[in-house]
Amino acid sequence: MSNKVMKNFRNSMRIPDDARWLMPGLQVKRWFALIFLGAVLMTLGVLILFDIKPVFYTMEFIRKIAMNISTEWIAFSIVMFGAGMFFKGWQKTNLSMIEGIDNQSLLENLYRRRKLNRGPKIVAVGGGTGLSMLLKGIKHITNNITAVVTVGDDGGSSGRLREEMGVLPPGDIRNCIAALAGDEDLVTKLFQYRFKTGEGLEGHSFGNLFLTALCSITGDMVRAVKESSNVLSIRGRVLPSTLDDMKLVAEMEDGRIIHGESNIPEAHGRIKRLFTDPQTCKALDDVIEAIKDADLIILGPGSLYTSVIPNLLIKEISEEIAKSSAKKIYVCNIMTQPGETDGYAVSNHVNALMQHAGSRNIIDTVLVNDFLPSNLAQKYQMSGSYPVKTDVENIKKLGVNIFSRKLIEDSKEGLVRHSSNRVARAIYYWYRKEHKAEKSRSHKVNNACHC
Repeated sequence: MSNKVMKNFRNSMRIPDDARWLMPGLQVKRWFALIFLGAVLMTLGVLILFDIKPVFYTMEFIRKIAMNISTEWIAFSIVMFGAGMFFKGWQKTNLSMIEGIDNQSLLENLYRRRKLNRGPKIVAVGGGTGLSMLLKGIKHITNNITAVVTVGDDGGSSGRLREEMGVLPPGDIRNCIAALAGDEDLVTKLFQYRFKTGEGLEGHSFGNLFLTALCSITGDMVRAVKESSNVLSIRGRVLPSTLDDMKLVAEMEDGRIIHGESNIPEAHGRIKRLFTDPQTCKALDDVIEAIKDADLIILGPGSLYTSVIPNLLIKEISEEIAKSSAKKIYVCNIMTQPGETDGYAVSNHVNALMQHAGSRNIIDTVLVNDFLPSNLAQKYQMSGSYPVKTDVENIKKLGVNIFSRKLIEDSKEGLVRHSSNRVARAIYYWYRKEHKAEKSRSHKVNNACHC
């Protein structure tokens, strides 16, 4: 129901001022009832005092009716009268409980509880805008989502809060929480609001400050994230990959060592390897449990070296993904990223993930985009960004399957952006197809064994 229709409906059902005292929740009706009962008892007492015998005459009236009317009719009348009162009270109670809830919200809650709660257990690993984009689509498939977010960010508002307050960078976590919440909710918009002016406030988002404050109060970023998630009633949960103060370090092919996530793309060189400072970071226990329970693990999309790989540098996470029997898919970027993946094809992305994870078992299939606008915007070429080529032979040599679909939003301007709904639908279609194929293979094996 639209807001305009709801407004007209409320106006047509406007309650008179005097009747507003009877509205639910004011805790006034009970005292009205007590006043009424007291008045009845006082009246009854006065009638008895003046020997009018109200109780006697009332009982006599009931006795005469009972003697002149058959017992069956009396019983039937009482049952029907009681049933009428019961169902009227039941109807009014239900109306009172759901009053103010529009049909769309009610249907949404039913859909969420009955269908989405039965969806697959998905673990999405990444960071940046890529992960939040993915989550916006995945939340329409299942409520059983665990977003594992990198904590290597050291730029912008997150970097300032990390430096000044000593907290984990909240930016990527905030984006994921907002992505899993209601898109049109006012609290979500507030969470994403960024201050444009104000000494000390400019550049900060409200959500970053909120998470930082909660972390200071609770003493734990995980609890802060959980409480923030409760405020926004998100679907699923968001977890930092580690609680350690993890910083990214890149060794370039020319021998340079670049410290800090925000500095790596600015180095404008080819990355030889990425590692963390400290070199050993402990994975969050909840992350490991989520991976163990997962039906589907999604890597990416997002900046290869500064959003996706940092999670795999945590040894426990990469090892658990490699051991997992879940379906594993990597959503490859559509365009190369200047300073990180210049000249990279799909196989280069996949190979970098495998090398840093130390295993080829972290990916079953790579999801690639198979459509580009004919009028590709010139800004990409001007910035040194080009479409990532799907080099089929090299990908197959890595033991990875290819699944291609149109993944981008339609754009008259020739812009290339992942469509959250198209990506989510493609992943879910692939997952169901693989799941059915596995069940079919298992069924054939069982039949062969019985023979």
